[in-house]
Amino acid sequence: MRYAFLLPIILSSCTGFALAETTTATIQDHYKTVTKQIPYTETTCELVDVPIYGQSNQGASTTDLLFGALIGGAIGNNIPGEKNGGAAGAVVGTIIANEAGKNQQVVTGYRREEQCKDITRYQTVSDQVYSHSTITFTSGGRTRTIKFYE
Repeated sequence: MRYAFLLPIILSSCTGFALAETTTATIQDHYKTVTKQIPYTETTCELVDVPIYGQSNQGASTTDLLFGALIGGAIGNNIPGEKNGGAAGAVVGTIIANEAGKNQQVVTGYRREEQCKDITRYQTVSDQVYSHSTITFTSGGRTRTIKFYE
């Protein structure tokens, strides 16, 4: 805003001079830009493959059967007084491994499912706010500017 008016009292107190002349002054308001980050929530959804689990009826793999036979044979060989304990233990270990393989949970397929989640994002907002004002005047051939705040 610009105002033109007589300021003999204000100017004489600011400059230390008693003014007998009429002085024109201009007042200018100054603004600054203030930027803020305002949070908001956005929901995003996407289709994902979700595994479907079921029981395996195939039994254990060859590697699992061999591992079961070796462990069973080692245990059977350590039974005191058994002549064929290793062979019997190998058979028992193979059977146990095969049954364990039948009861395993395996992925039998997939289904498409929409999954959503909330994400916090930020919006930048700028506002013009009052900063200060200045009075500019000329007195005695010199131009002066005084800055003031509300």
